[in-house]
Amino acid sequence: QVRLVESGGGLVQAGGSLRLSCTASGSISSINAMGWYRQAPGKWRRELVAVITSGGITKYADSVKGRFTISRDNVKNAVYLQMNSLKPEDTDVYYCNAPRGTWYNGRIPGPDDYWGQGTQVTVSS
Repeated sequence: QVRLVESGGGLVQAGGSLRLSCTASGSISSINAMGWYRQAPGKWRRELVAVITSGGITKYADSVKGRFTISRDNVKNAVYLQMNSLKPEDTDVYYCNAPRGTWYNGRIPGPDDYWGQGTQVTVSS
């Protein structure tokens, strides 16, 4: 089992910045990628924000490219999401994710993946 603990959400004005952190513990040797997804109220699907593989390959949603940066610290078993130039439409609950099995481009996360508890990001206009 893998446990993911997030921190760093909050309220910020449009144009501001936030940094999310996620630390993994447990059977972390099984993890080959970590990422962030977000889910708006009333929506059942969590959309990809950014992901980084154990080899350092990154993928971003088009809506956040150039504004968000994902990074990882393999010593601390942590992944970070630096969010700059935040917009009101970035308001969501952000979830840290580690897939069960191999991550691949286009993979749809499922309930069997490892998930953090979620952290609220609110961007005011």
